Amino acid sequence: MDTVIIVLISLIGLALGSFLNVCIYRIPHKKSILSPGSSCPKCGTKIRLYDNIPLLSYIILKGKCRNCAARISLQYPLVELVTAALLVIAYLRFGLTWDFAARGILILVMILAFFIDLRHRIIPDVLTLPGVILGFLLSFLVDSPSVLNSALGAIVGGAIFYLAAVLGEILFKKESMGGGDIKLAVLLGAFLGWKNVILVFFLSAFFGTLIGGAALFFSKQVKDTRTIPFGPFLALGALIAVFLGDAIISAYLRAFF
Repeated sequence: MDTVIIVLISLIGLALGSFLNVCIYRIPHKKSILSPGSSCPKCGTKIRLYDNIPLLSYIILKGKCRNCAARISLQYPLVELVTAALLVIAYLRFGLTWDFAARGILILVMILAFFIDLRHRIIPDVLTLPGVILGFLLSFLVDSPSVLNSALGAIVGGAIFYLAAVLGEILFKKESMGGGDIKLAVLLGAFLGWKNVILVFFLSAFFGTLIGGAALFFSKQVKDTRTIPFGPFLALGALIAVFLGDAIISAYLRAFF
């Protein structure tokens, strides 16, 4: 039975990943995510149904448009694979429960935030504001976080990241964290609770320093602009917290208290 469920979740994950690719492309341009149908961004040819099968079509077409042979971004199969893999891991971790549903929704939002912010340097309100409300409402159904913990998480997440943004602006004399990052932190607090959103803060700061420092050293574009989107680091920290947050916090408390 588990095998059947895993296969179904994998297929659903691939389909959701395909839809996320549409959202990643269209949301920053304020286009409808429902219509018109998908088309090649190079030649504009409408993509036929049999050329729009998640992952499989990319392999069959060898990563090229059937009509104009333009290269299809590797992002498309990557998002589909990552979405399917993370949802399967979430099922193995939480089972078919409300916790799985809530974590699954959060995973989808984190994938969107990661790729949209990486490419466009924005985290749209259409993701974060409804997400905060949804995260709080789901706290009535899940085992963790509790309703109170969810509300505190939203407040703590927003406060910590707002304070970090203010301090960063004072220290670096320029905006160091955007409003979208702060709103995303509020969303994470609502979904994960106050302890885990603090963990996300430290994880994202760690990855931001490590990867951002390397990018400043190796990337000419980053050297020239001296700006790095923080959303991907937040998303990465959040995904770690989804699966390992409680274990990391428990290990820390045992070691130091």
